[in-house]
Amino acid sequence: MSLNDAQVAELADALWRAEQTHEFIPPLTEKHPDLSPEDAYRVQELVLGKKLASGRKIVGKKVGLTSAAMQKMLGIDTPDYGMIFDNMVLEDGAEVAYDSLQQPRVEPEITFVLKKTLKGPGVTPEDVLDATDYVVASLEVVGSRVADWKIKLADTIADNASHMAAVLGSTRVDPSSVDLVNEGMVFEKNGEELSRGTGAAVLDNPANAVAWCANKLGEYGVSLNAGEFVMPGALVGMTPVAKGDVITAKFDNVGSVSVKFV
Repeated sequence: MSLNDAQVAELADALWRAEQTHEFIPPLTEKHPDLSPEDAYRVQELVLGKKLASGRKIVGKKVGLTSAAMQKMLGIDTPDYGMIFDNMVLEDGAEVAYDSLQQPRVEPEITFVLKKTLKGPGVTPEDVLDATDYVVASLEVVGSRVADWKIKLADTIADNASHMAAVLGSTRVDPSSVDLVNEGMVFEKNGEELSRGTGAAVLDNPANAVAWCANKLGEYGVSLNAGEFVMPGALVGMTPVAKGDVITAKFDNVGSVSVKFV
């Protein structure tokens, strides 16, 4: 049974307060075990409305849960999405205050910057490449307002797909000049290798994830707009970070990107 408007508003208020106060809340699915993805997106939309009302602007979208490992962990077979606001975007080499985040973890991605608007249904990976101005190396800082990361799918959807910040590299690469499926990447923490991955980890091709996002958002009349960017999902698993850590992703062809937590 779906939640009524008052219940959705109550959950949105709880997430918004947690973000403002940097406190944590129990899983939404603890109080509402049958919380559906559809209702979770209703919660997300209300929180996004509060952010827009506070003067923030949407500059991009993110796709999460694109790897087989993450989907298996949560017992699902579909990604999710969230919105990226202007106050969440950092440049390569940025220092970010650790205490401004909540339970941060970092994952490496290949981000698409769009020159044409994409709106589903029917968007293909080929459409994505045609609409992409360039791709860049990137890091997504994820986090959770839910205590101890005890999340299920609906919890992360409601919490804006657990997005905290985007760190974008400075090397701009034409997507047609690189094999995105086999693009390799080395993920490092404090100069030590954590893992390696390729673009194939992201729904077999990062462009597939962007197409999925365009088509999913199209169901709600929302588009991926020219000038925005899309983070399609991680090449390897996320890593927890602590104050003082430097995280770096080094790609074969799309450059490198790093961030320091201070």
